[in-house]
Amino acid sequence: MRLLETVAGHPYGAPAKQLARETGLALPTAYHLLRTLVHEGYLRRDKGLFFLGEAAERLASAGAAQKRRSTLVDTLAHWRDEIGAPVYYAVYRGGEIETLHVADTPESPAVEQWADFRETGHAHAIGQCLLAQLDEGSRRDHLDRYPARTLTPYTVRDSHSLLRRLAGAGRAAAVTERQEYLLGTVCAALPITLGAMTATVALSLPVRQAERLLPAVRKLEREIGRAAGALALSISI
Repeated sequence: MRLLETVAGHPYGAPAKQLARETGLALPTAYHLLRTLVHEGYLRRDKGLFFLGEAAERLASAGAAQKRRSTLVDTLAHWRDEIGAPVYYAVYRGGEIETLHVADTPESPAVEQWADFRETGHAHAIGQCLLAQLDEGSRRDHLDRYPARTLTPYTVRDSHSLLRRLAGAGRAAAVTERQEYLLGTVCAALPITLGAMTATVALSLPVRQAERLLPAVRKLEREIGRAAGALALSISI
């Protein structure tokens, strides 16, 4: 590990003797370890100089991604505590709705996914918010694969009705739904626009607390605005 760290400090490469000296390793030991690291792909050798290899670069990339994920998890947990409601982060990629993280507590549990979120985007705020950010062709493609169907008496009746609703709402607007996915639950979702990423942050509340929904949305909007910088760095996971 000391060899890897030392090589990383030499972007233009370093010879074995210099690396042995800087790490305090005996030269034969350094040669043996360097050969092993080259064989395993953690280092590469070019004209007597050692550089980080592809395996080390993949490891560094994975570490950076883990740090970004940790930042996102901590941010959602903070919003959950500030708002007093479960908070969700989801994206639309590869033609699918993906819920990547949920921050909830035993006292304020997340919505039970009794019907697959990927297949019921027409009914919940997360899906409606993500679909609203797509172009019309992509929306129709999604609804061709996952047609609208009745989940509760409040669910949108059909795909055409949903398309009209989404067209009228606009891509940058918050989306709310009341008992469309699950009786007894109200939800809201806010679009996250960072480059080409189609994402949303959402919250849910019991229907008996429905009066809290719009104030909670406004508070979440403010929280997102304050954390925009950190969110931009951590959201591409």
